[in-house]
Amino acid sequence: MDIDNIPVTVTGPGSQPHEADGTRLEFISLPQEMGSYRAPDIPEPEQVQHLGGARATTEWIRRALERYRVGGEPQVADISALDAENRELVNQILGEGEVSLRFGGPLQVRMQESVLAGIWRTFYLDANGAIMHDLIEVCDVPVLARRRPDPECVAAIAGVTPPADVMNAMPILSEIQDHVQSWQAGDLAHVINLTLLPLSEDDIRFLGDVLGKGPVDTLSRGYGDCQITSAACPGVWWVRYTNSMGTLILNTLEITDIPLVACAAQEDLDDSRQRFRELLEPYWKELG
Repeated sequence: MDIDNIPVTVTGPGSQPHEADGTRLEFISLPQEMGSYRAPDIPEPEQVQHLGGARATTEWIRRALERYRVGGEPQVADISALDAENRELVNQILGEGEVSLRFGGPLQVRMQESVLAGIWRTFYLDANGAIMHDLIEVCDVPVLARRRPDPECVAAIAGVTPPADVMNAMPILSEIQDHVQSWQAGDLAHVINLTLLPLSEDDIRFLGDVLGKGPVDTLSRGYGDCQITSAACPGVWWVRYTNSMGTLILNTLEITDIPLVACAAQEDLDDSRQRFRELLEPYWKELG
């Protein structure tokens, strides 16, 4: 058969007639990118033989990864005394991962996960944004990120009077108060899925005004973004998921000391321990 005589069937957008009611077929936007592990780009061993401080730091990290288990005591080292050259090598080895945190207010702290889950850089900043203290934390989430639920703080929302245009927010505030007051260390997070509830923009705005803004902001990047913001009452968190197009797809409130999505799991730490060992073995072995 000649190729010109082969029947061709066309499919896809524009290939079908419009519906009689004027509706059009909509297609779901697919994710555009996904984060994945990439080994850090670091110099050749012979170029950094003199950087003993960086070598000692990486050896501490290796031992900390061996010691730490989720739920245990975080491992913390202060590397503020390292000179610029040693610190730059540490920065190159650790790289920058998908989760970043900021602690605001009178105390300004920036926290960044490395390319290896469970290894964090924590920077205490002065009023001008200069680094005063440079820490490395090996843990599921940095120490400052946790905010234990505080029953005394949340009790104040009981007497709030909503405006007339707020219809469904008050039962949510009562639910938050009940779970903050009953929360115990080790409890699973209580999640209120606002996306599934009949809430107006006025309801959402009122919830935001009553709960206020806390000091911790977290951004976790992946297929889309997950933004985690602490409320003024410790232990109450806004958790918002957006897709790769920047559209809000899930809006929740969580009552817990830290939402699980911000934390590295034990499997992640086990993987980081193996990757870090593989990364350093040929790298430092040549340094004798």
